[in-house]
Amino acid sequence: MSAFDGLFSLVESTLDQPTAQWLREHVDVPEALQSFNWSEQALHRVWLAQALNLCLFHTLVNAVPDGRRYVEEQAQQGRKVVFDHGAIRTVDWPSNGELPRGRQAFSRLLEPLGFTDVRTYPLTKLNMTGWGYRQMDLPEDIAQFFVSELHPGRFSEPFQQAVSRVLGSSVDPLQAQHLSLLNRLSLTRHCSLSEARTLLPALHRAFGRQHGVVREADYLCLLNESAEMAWIATEGNSFNHLTDRVQDLDACVAQQRQLQRPMKDSIEVSASGRVMQTAYRACTVTRELIDAQGHCREHQVPGSFVEFIQRKVDPDNGRIDLNFDSSNAQGIFKMTDSKI
Repeated sequence: MSAFDGLFSLVESTLDQPTAQWLREHVDVPEALQSFNWSEQALHRVWLAQALNLCLFHTLVNAVPDGRRYVEEQAQQGRKVVFDHGAIRTVDWPSNGELPRGRQAFSRLLEPLGFTDVRTYPLTKLNMTGWGYRQMDLPEDIAQFFVSELHPGRFSEPFQQAVSRVLGSSVDPLQAQHLSLLNRLSLTRHCSLSEARTLLPALHRAFGRQHGVVREADYLCLLNESAEMAWIATEGNSFNHLTDRVQDLDACVAQQRQLQRPMKDSIEVSASGRVMQTAYRACTVTRELIDAQGHCREHQVPGSFVEFIQRKVDPDNGRIDLNFDSSNAQGIFKMTDSKI
């Protein structure tokens, strides 16, 4: 079995065979992975990181019909999508729930996989902070994570109380055995294939909503002050978006507009001029909220979306610019801002 066969077999063990095959046909897997050890006894962490990213990629495109259509159209044109980064939102707030506070819920699993928070991004307009987590073994090849924290302490007291109620029912998707495996992985950078198959489904589950159904009154309270927190209330720590790294963003946008896809009005350009981003508008999803009478009622709320990014070479080091940009991020975050 080749290393790539092993990778997709690992993905298949968490998802299923047709899904693993679909990912193999539609998502670019960097050849550089093969410079790292693959064996059933000592699997290097890059393979687990890539497997997780592939699982998360599929979860998002499965939830965003426009995203799946885009990915399949790219394949029809003979191109596999280059997964640049995914984004998740967390809440910097204590609660009675089981989930660790804010980004700690994810640093504990990303760091053993080789990801390091290389830069902090103030998202002042949103009362949030973002961190770019980069995989240090293959920084240009393995998709990054943009992890953000919302700071309820900057909002009103009723808002804070609603946040506490929302997060209070959270459960921890990682059990003691998973944390033990992560701890050893952080020390050795390797695990067995059997351990990887135990760990991967739990890591995959971590990127979801860990709290229960939210009360409509709490949702509206949150929405009144922060569209981002309202999104977290219904979607939790799911991928907010995933991003395709393209060679020519202007050409990509022109094609998507010609196809009448739900594109953002403008392209965000970083202060350096080297990172350009735009996106589809968020899809609409159906979520239950609990009304004043205690009944669950369905509502249409913003879901996730697909983003497009072009990264130019940094002349100072001759490598592509892997950084993010606070202004760009805040512009992209608006894709999930809508009223109930």
